[in-house]
Amino acid sequence: MKQGTTIITLDNGYHLWTNTQGTGTIHLLALHGGPGGNHEYWEDAAAQLKKQGLDVQVHMYDQLGSLYSDQPDYDDPEIAQKYLTYDYFLDEVEEVRQKLGLDNFYLIGQSWGGALVQMYAHKYGQHLKGAIISSMVDNIAEYVTHINKLRKETLSPEAVSFMRHCEQNNDYTNEKYQRYVQIMNENFVDRKQPSKLYHLKDLGGTKVYNTFQGDNEFVITGKLDQWNFRQKLPEITVPTLITFGEHETMPLATAEKMQKLLPNSRLVTTPEGGHHHMVDNPDVYYKHLADFITDVENNKF
Repeated sequence: MKQGTTIITLDNGYHLWTNTQGTGTIHLLALHGGPGGNHEYWEDAAAQLKKQGLDVQVHMYDQLGSLYSDQPDYDDPEIAQKYLTYDYFLDEVEEVRQKLGLDNFYLIGQSWGGALVQMYAHKYGQHLKGAIISSMVDNIAEYVTHINKLRKETLSPEAVSFMRHCEQNNDYTNEKYQRYVQIMNENFVDRKQPSKLYHLKDLGGTKVYNTFQGDNEFVITGKLDQWNFRQKLPEITVPTLITFGEHETMPLATAEKMQKLLPNSRLVTTPEGGHHHMVDNPDVYYKHLADFITDVENNKF
């Protein structure tokens, strides 16, 4: 399979940026978070797995509306209604799989990408060898409760009150508010500082993020507010790895519930890891991933 960057044309006419790294006969398709995030934290995934003794071809892409892929005019209500949906992004994964020629492969997704993994494993599980849910819950209400608890524990009562006031007034651009958001980011999202994932300038994806999530990781004002996949987890039979950071935005208690509900699953955690624990502590993160893939390949999972 071609290494490096390939631009694929979707049936809808839009173009997606894809990139393949690594060699070997094992294939891993990596989904980024956000929504509206990008592929960047997967760029060294093949090299990290190689360090663990595993040759894997890692395929990554920027979802529609993100970074190097086409960015539709979401201000057009018809375009927004058609493409800013769960169903669109789920079926986009399947179309990318087809156009890259993948089958009997592994699918990993972080955060929002982890929601897509759950939906894909449920609808298209016949194509999967294994699924990896990285830092994503099956019930968003438990995330909201947890993140508010973390905010109370991390910030002063005055700071929490100020943030809530800004949120009630839709004043998300307030500099003081954003400083508090950054404190939370450095504690629970990007614990390894300086972060590799900050751009000098916003390169797109904001509209997608705002529609599904909101302004930041600590408030949900968009479509993800209704995310609840719990009843469908027992129907996912593909081998599944759930991986969470030990100091992240997503509640580990929910991951433990997911592991019990998924009939063929394993839960691992990454010490000193936040929401991006593949960056915070890559040696542990990728050892867990390599062990999972190896066990599935050897029929020992």
